[in-house]
This record gives sequence, C-alpha cells and structure tokens, in this order.
Amino acid sequence: MRTRTFVTAALLAGAALFGTAGGAVADSPSPSASGSAEGPTEAGTSFRTATPVQPGQRATAGASTGDYLYWAVPVDTGQRATMKAKVTLPKAARHGAATWQLDVYDGLRRRQACSYGAQTRAAGADAASVELSCTLRTVRSWAEQSSNDPLPGTYFVRLTVTDLPQEDLGLPVHAEFEPAVAGTGGAYAVDGKLAAPLVPGAAAGSKDGESASPEPSASASAAGKRSVAASEPEGGWSSGRWSDRWAWTAAGGVLAALAGIGGYAMTRGGGRPSRVPPGV
Repeated sequence: MRTRTFVTAALLAGAALFGTAGGAVADSPSPSASGSAEGPTEAGTSFRTATPVQPGQRATAGASTGDYLYWAVPVDTGQRATMKAKVTLPKAARHGAATWQLDVYDGLRRRQACSYGAQTRAAGADAASVELSCTLRTVRSWAEQSSNDPLPGTYFVRLTVTDLPQEDLGLPVHAEFEPAVAGTGGAYAVDGKLAAPLVPGAAAGSKDGESASPEPSASASAAGKRSVAASEPEGGWSSGRWSDRWAWTAAGGVLAALAGIGGYAMTRGGGRPSRVPPGV
C-alpha cells in the first residue's frame, strides 16, 4: 500500500513538473497579436534612415509609387519574426497590374529567405490594396561564419514596387507595416552567443590603440544613441542567457530521482528473514 501511494505521488509530481515546463513554451506570444499599438507615421528611404518599429506596433507611411520604404525591427535570440505589410492603392485609374515586394535583411544586410508567407504579390489595375507577409526562420544566438542563419539584432524591412506600367509611377499610396515575434523555446537553442547583437552603431567609437576619428557633435552623438536604443527590444537583449531547456533539464532530473526512489521502494524486501530454530 505504501509503495502504491508513493508511485501515485511520483506520477502526479512528474505531471505537474512537465506541465510547468511546457507552459514556458505555451505562454510565448503568438505572431498574430491583436490590438497592435500605433507606431511611427513615416518610413525611411534607405538602410541608414530606416524607421525603428517595435514588435506589436503598427507603422504607417504615405509615399509615392516607386519609393523605397524602410523599417528597422529588433529580433532577439529564440524568436521567429513575421513581417506584414499592406499597401492601399490609389483610387485613380491605373494603367495595369503592379507587383509589390517585401524584402528582409539582417544586421549584416544579408537578405533573409522567408519560411512562408506571400513575399511578392501582384495587384491588378482595379485592386484596392495588396497585402504581403514574410515569416523568418528562428533567430539563433550564434552561427558559423559561412552560414546564413538569422542572428540577433536589427532586421531591415524594405517595401517597394518592382514591376508596373511607367505611367503609374508617382501615384500616391498608403503603406502599413506591422512586425510580430513569437518565442520558439529551447528547441532551437545552441551553445555559444555573439559578443553583441548586430545593431547599427554598436561598433561606433575607437578602441585602445586605434587612431581616434574626429569627435562628433553632441547632437549627432545623442541622435546615434537614440537610434541604437530604439532598435532594442523593450526588455533588452537576452543574447541567449536563458531558454526553457533549463526547465526541462531540471524537470528531468527530478523525475529521474523520483524514479530511482520509487524503484528502490518497490524492490526492497520486508527486512531480515525471521530466524527459525534449528531442527524445526
């Protein structure tokens, strides 16, 4: 009876531990966040002037057909980012279909492939809008130099039209951009991490022994700090310090200890055998 009670208690404790560890993954935010906050109302025109946008914000911008629109989004280790854009086309009569494209580049300005999503779409001459999306691979904390794996840092998103009738260039359009991130948990965690996330201006300033460049003005320095700070996640960079692999490892250790104690309790005998008088 004592053995059966102990085994039942061990099973209940194991179920509770695995439920807690699994909650670390289940509580991760989903890519389709509802009630997005209002973000910037303009977009940059190059990598250097890309407008910072936090995940969960909705950025808007008015532009002309043919312009390049750039936004910058911070994506941290263990996150899978989804970039969504919507272009409201002009009501004026257009001369033909137009093809819009959403490109994503990492902190090294390497173009990142989309795991899924409509990265390029054609809008007919009578279409009122066109929607695009790109879901990236999970960001890793470290990767080989020869690989093209996504790394933590600032990701640049470029929206533009790639094919349209020449007569439709310059028509006014309204663009909306919304990034979202979802945590993938420790399944994608790797050993090692970058010395620093790949963000603009992270390597600014001279090191010891190097020739110092002319010192920028106070306003330029403050603007650079604001740009770098704006490209950080709200909670700061994690750089792979924590993943739910720790929770799973601890839960596995506790279950192994309980299994060992339970096995011992079930296989031990009832004590020393009773002595039988000789000759009986």
